Amino acid sequence: WWAVYTRSRQEKMLMRSLREAKIAYYSPIIPRRYKSPAGRVRESFLPLFANYVFVRGDEMARYHAVCSGCVSRTIPVVDTVQLIEDLTQIHRLVKTGAPLSPEARIDTGDLVTIRSGRFAGFEGRVLRRHQQTLLIVEVRFMNQGASVALDDCQFDLLSKAPSL
Repeated sequence: WWAVYTRSRQEKMLMRSLREAKIAYYSPIIPRRYKSPAGRVRESFLPLFANYVFVRGDEMARYHAVCSGCVSRTIPVVDTVQLIEDLTQIHRLVKTGAPLSPEARIDTGDLVTIRSGRFAGFEGRVLRRHQQTLLIVEVRFMNQGASVALDDCQFDLLSKAPSL
């Protein structure tokens, strides 16, 4: 696996190139709603992790990605098992249909597993922001993730965050 860091706003172009070459990749796409200057609500589909596409393959797959002209740099993934676990969990989270927010840096907090509710089975860190409880599912390789607002659910503490 390779973490491919793309040039600005080139993720979809790289994904098209990889798809044409039949090279396996993963980059979660989520809907984002916004208002146009005319006041109409628009929806676009953007990568959850800006500038990142994960490419599965050998050195030739990496070479093809770099030759697309969309790549700034590539980073080899050392712990592929952990990356696959994290990306699988992100994929499951995207499939729930809940509104997601990208989280550029993961804040430290308690590691939990959700016991009930529509997010049952997810593991992540709990973060409280503006009287709202969020679950952050992270891709540890990048120290980035996605957050989703927790509604009525119960969770079990897996490990306590170190106190300062």
